[in-house]
Amino acid sequence: MTLLQITQNMTAGANDVAAQTFSYVDKIKDFAIGYAPKIAGAIVFYLVGSWIIGKLVTVLRKILLKRDYDASLQSFLISLVKVALTILLLVSLAGILGVDTTAFSALIVGAGVAIGSALNGTLGNLAGGVMMLVFKPFKVGDMIEAQGITGVVTEQGVFSTTVLTADNKTVFVPNGPLSTGVITNYTTHGNLRVDISMAISPAQDIEKAKASAINSLLKHPKVFKDPAPNVSIAKVADGMVTLSIQPYCVQQDYWDVFFGCTELVKKGWDQDGIEGPTPTRVIINKA
Repeated sequence: MTLLQITQNMTAGANDVAAQTFSYVDKIKDFAIGYAPKIAGAIVFYLVGSWIIGKLVTVLRKILLKRDYDASLQSFLISLVKVALTILLLVSLAGILGVDTTAFSALIVGAGVAIGSALNGTLGNLAGGVMMLVFKPFKVGDMIEAQGITGVVTEQGVFSTTVLTADNKTVFVPNGPLSTGVITNYTTHGNLRVDISMAISPAQDIEKAKASAINSLLKHPKVFKDPAPNVSIAKVADGMVTLSIQPYCVQQDYWDVFFGCTELVKKGWDQDGIEGPTPTRVIINKA
């Protein structure tokens, strides 16, 4: 091959490379011209959308703080709203750029169904926790009775409620069944009635026994004088008269008053000569 041929081949190759380069440049230019408005619009849309999401989250945070919702509920709701709005923003951006969002929508719906099926019980507890944190049937420090558990609420979470029982046991109650069941709040009205049942012999003076019991109740330093304690006949059966003794106190003194008043009434009846019931049994000889 002569030098002239080599030069001609090199020139042809350079021309081919230049032609391909210019072709690529033209394609990039056409792509940029065609998609530049979409990209610019997507960028503007993203910036504006992010700003709006930030403002909505700020407004939501202020509303939750103003209504004094639980801190854990505030954090959960704010995070949930922020994630949901961000996903909606990203899907909208894909649509602006010309991406088919049908697949994204189907994927999100499918993921939601799968997660909901897998976390069926957990989501029920979550929904129950959110409802109780919103409507507040009780708060931390209240004494409640629910789901067969009686105790003081020490922590109220989104998924479960922690209750401390009288025998110092910590019980974690799922919020799902707790929110749909009967809840008895002993603390709502600020004072709590203590119910004590004690029996005396049917031969005793009822009025004397009631007066003695009330005098004994008023000796307890944690028993309210207003509302005044009450003593009534609850039942007359089985060879005894059962009295319902009802002092009032604050919630945290319940068990102190219960056991203390039981002891005071017993000692008062002993001093006043009030006798307790004597178990009897009637035996009939049919022989």
